[in-house]
Amino acid sequence: MNSSSFPAPAQRRAALPPSLRLGAVLCALLVLTALLSWLWTPHPPDAMDMAARLQGPSSTHWLGTDAYGRDVASQLLVGARSSLAVGLAAVGLGLALGASLGLLAAARPGWIDALVQRLADFSLAFPALLTAILLAAVWGPGMGNAVLAIALFNIPIFARLARATALGIWARDYVLAARACGKSRWRITWEHVLPNMASVLIVQASSQFALAILAEAALSYLGLGTQAPQPSWGRMLSEAQTLLYQAPLLAVFPGLAIALSVLGLNLLGDGLRDWLDPRHTSSRSGT
Repeated sequence: MNSSSFPAPAQRRAALPPSLRLGAVLCALLVLTALLSWLWTPHPPDAMDMAARLQGPSSTHWLGTDAYGRDVASQLLVGARSSLAVGLAAVGLGLALGASLGLLAAARPGWIDALVQRLADFSLAFPALLTAILLAAVWGPGMGNAVLAIALFNIPIFARLARATALGIWARDYVLAARACGKSRWRITWEHVLPNMASVLIVQASSQFALAILAEAALSYLGLGTQAPQPSWGRMLSEAQTLLYQAPLLAVFPGLAIALSVLGLNLLGDGLRDWLDPRHTSSRSGT
């Protein structure tokens, strides 16, 4: 059979999966929305106008106003900034600490590995919501406590993933050759193990980012996350729940923003996995 009938690896990697393209577009819209909110909003997001409360979409207020006469479009723009900030901080902190612990456990089998695994098991027993409630009871509600709660939930997830992936890399021939050359475990971890597991961590980070946005919205909905006057999609939903019959669009707009953001990040993660690991695509198609 002619070998030209099979696409080269570079050609396979160059062909972006449709899910990756759509996810990248939705994520780009989220980032651009957050950046735009720093430069411009149709109205000040915290400006109240009781004479214009509960108005529908119009040329003055594109998405209408809420129960306090605040512009919904402006609040959505600034709310994207809050969701993005919490997601970046929580996932970044969880990734940095979790991956470090996972790499340490893989490089030092024995009591260090066992200790990291037990700590991960203990951390997973406390969901992000329960941790946020405990932190709020001690230090009060706020965006910082929401970031800390979500990050603490992400650390064991990244630690387990990094450890499992690193252990597989440690058994590779090129790592055995590096050990035979006298390289230290830390140098091997930095030069060989971490670069070869970066794609796995990136894919997982995109999925955890979606969960972080959902968790931030849930915590703000319960009053434990972003506090007034800083807009938040979750708090917009909370304020709209008593006005569903009077102004149902107040719940539709932030709910749609959360859904599209989570969808985009999940599609981005699936597309990155298919693009960075062609074997995964082949196994799903049965080839």
